[in-house]
Amino acid sequence: MKYKMVIVIREDLNLSCGKIAVQVAHAAVECTLKSKKGKNLWLEEWLREGQKKVVVKTKTLRDLYELEFKAKNLGLITAIIRDAGLTEVPPGTVTCLGIGPGPEELVNKVTGSLPLL
Repeated sequence: MKYKMVIVIREDLNLSCGKIAVQVAHAAVECTLKSKKGKNLWLEEWLREGQKKVVVKTKTLRDLYELEFKAKNLGLITAIIRDAGLTEVPPGTVTCLGIGPGPEELVNKVTGSLPLL
């Protein structure tokens, strides 16, 4: 079985490339830490396979929450990332959603139709 993690960025925020990179890193770390507690087998396989990560985009905050709901209903690890507000967006702004790591076919049910960033 193949495993992956997907990070979904909100494109309506028009974040800089550097800001996006940092938010993606926050999501990857948070999902990994959550996986250590709940889905350790999936985490171990994902680490063994090379830690596949994909970054996609969605248009709005509402879209992000809908994706989180779908992912949670499938038993996937999720992490909503809120920015500290020190640079480009106000404090508490939701910037992205991390999903996984989890089985690729399961993650694709949530994010498979989204465009790459």
